[in-house]
Amino acid sequence: MSAARTKKIHDHVALASDVKLVFRYDGVCMNMAARKYESDLSQEMNNPIHRARELRQSIWYDDLHRGLLTSGRLARMVDSEGVAGVTCKPSVLEKAIVVGKCYDAAIRELLQQRVNKASSIYERLIVADIRSAADALRPVYGRTWATDGYVNLEVSPELAQDTAEMVREARRLDRAVHRRNLMIKIPATAPGVQAVERLVAEGINVNATLIFSVDVYLDVVQAYMKGLERFAAQGGDPGNVSSVASFFINRIDTAVDLRLKEKVDAAPDLSNGERLHDLFGQAAIASAKIAYEKYQGLILTPRWRALERKGARPQRLSWGGTATKNLAYGTTRYVDELIGPETVSTMPEGTYLEFLQHGQPRLSLTSGVSEAREILNRIAEAGISMKDVADKLLQVGVRSFTEAHQGMLAAIERKRQIFSAAVMTPAR
Repeated sequence: MSAARTKKIHDHVALASDVKLVFRYDGVCMNMAARKYESDLSQEMNNPIHRARELRQSIWYDDLHRGLLTSGRLARMVDSEGVAGVTCKPSVLEKAIVVGKCYDAAIRELLQQRVNKASSIYERLIVADIRSAADALRPVYGRTWATDGYVNLEVSPELAQDTAEMVREARRLDRAVHRRNLMIKIPATAPGVQAVERLVAEGINVNATLIFSVDVYLDVVQAYMKGLERFAAQGGDPGNVSSVASFFINRIDTAVDLRLKEKVDAAPDLSNGERLHDLFGQAAIASAKIAYEKYQGLILTPRWRALERKGARPQRLSWGGTATKNLAYGTTRYVDELIGPETVSTMPEGTYLEFLQHGQPRLSLTSGVSEAREILNRIAEAGISMKDVADKLLQVGVRSFTEAHQGMLAAIERKRQIFSAAVMTPAR
């Protein structure tokens, strides 16, 4: 038995709660510990999340709500399944408020404290959830030297076109949560990109979201580096700032496929249309691979090297929108095909469960880059502008996020009215 394997077995004897034996070289003790070690090792080898981690990709869960916390499910996902971060979104919170009861007691308590405005109730609820999730992920944050273990909280999408207001709200949320492993989500609108720079310059962790093109990704990276340079110039430690750039995947294919279909339907002859068929479902992954190629080049530049010498961390690419909208493409395609070092894959519940069951992790992100470039060239030759696609997707994305945020506030307001009426109705 190798020394390394023996040490791992000894660690299981010393640490595992279900092996209540004294640390010794006793044969029975060693055999029981060995069986537990082999069992744990087998589970890790069969877990696609652990295999993705071996390829240096982190998996973040995209459906935070209070039930996930109070049930202990998040703790199990972190401890046993390998989840390394979480994000929250208003649509999930709205569903939890409307369908479930996990927020009812907290809303009643806030009403008793005379917190009556829906937006104020929301902020109290979400700050409590974010703090709890951050505490659950703190061991990951420590174990990975602050690479992972983050909880993500968005500023109101209604502020997406106002740099000053986004910065102001981000500061306030950062103070309210008061956890080092918090990331503030900022939409990658032009004002949002400016907000990224300003927040990073203040030492606040940022997740730049709703990125749909390589060009916007490059703008976000420049903002991150400028922010780090400003932070360092003011005496800050760049190593204390983390950021991801969230490149949204599925909507790109949906939008480009629609335009390709229009081209095929309008083709003057069958052969012209057939040449476009193999481009369906290719634009998103191709764009992501080119973005990652840009990332690999950026971290080798003298500018980044200078920041790295000061302790700066690279801004990792995070793949958002990994749920497959067209099931013909497979349920885990936007995860399996985008695995590579120093990246994050963020998954909603359905995709997460599918990946746990059927994921096929492999180093896929760095393969087929020249083919990806050719795919994007052919899309452009077909008369489809990826810039136009990205601009429209950003507009739709901000609108969708805003509607979800307003829907969540409306759900809180309905509960507020119901509970307020119950308090005012005299008992019979």
